[in-house]
Amino acid sequence: MTTARYRPTWDLALDPLVSCKLCLGEYPLEQMTTLAQCQCIFCTLCLKQYVELLIKEGLETAISCPDATCPKQGRLQDKEIECMVAAEIMQRYKKLQFEREVLLDPCRTWCPASTCQAVCQLQEMGLQTPQLVQCKACHTEFCSACKASWHPGQGCPETMPITFLPGETSSAFKLEVDDAPIKRCPKCKVYIERDEGCAQMMCKNCKHAFCWYCLESLDDDFLLIHYDKGPCRDKLGHSRASVIWHRTQVVGIFAGFGLLLLVASPFLLLATPFVLCCKCKCSKGDDDPLPT
Repeated sequence: MTTARYRPTWDLALDPLVSCKLCLGEYPLEQMTTLAQCQCIFCTLCLKQYVELLIKEGLETAISCPDATCPKQGRLQDKEIECMVAAEIMQRYKKLQFEREVLLDPCRTWCPASTCQAVCQLQEMGLQTPQLVQCKACHTEFCSACKASWHPGQGCPETMPITFLPGETSSAFKLEVDDAPIKRCPKCKVYIERDEGCAQMMCKNCKHAFCWYCLESLDDDFLLIHYDKGPCRDKLGHSRASVIWHRTQVVGIFAGFGLLLLVASPFLLLATPFVLCCKCKCSKGDDDPLPT
């Protein structure tokens, strides 16, 4: 982020500066960018960083105006984005757009095979019922509803797998390593990439906490008991000592609030009559007639 430029007062009349709503700096007009759809104006550097961040994080496929109070709720056009970002970032943006189009299209789906990234077409008749889908690229046959191997005459499993990104695997086409680098948030389906770190994940889009391996919710599991038993036991990615220290901190915070409330309760009970008395006196004073 560059430092805002400031000029003497006598120079403003000749070359006025424009304020950016993102960094609150003032810049000449040639360093600003006006959005075509809503006419909101920002400094080009801030807008470029805003667009690159959303594309790299994969949070949005339709980038909206950075101004939260924009009256027209404008969106950036593809030509505007292409002028601001590098070619590889623009290519990623178009890829995200295409993946979301396939995800929302009831007539198309991704092949669940891990080594295939093909888009398969579904029959328009009976889209709500499971149907046999054969990938034209790898000839994998799978169920359109659960993405598992085709199971004629059998119902889909109760635990339905989430929609997978191209290159991911479903429960029927698992790799030997169950730690895929890219998955979807089980709540909002935003793409999440895990390079390193522990298995406790938090979606930046919806703030949902979940386990990376089994995608089970961890929103209410403050002590991370999930990693003490079951298939994800000892898979948190931290040492046992660090887990114990984390639990000690959480318990200490709750215990501190409880102790503070316990100590403050008698004082609050004693102070309540005085507060009520002061309010009564104030209300009585307001009701007294004005002297004539």
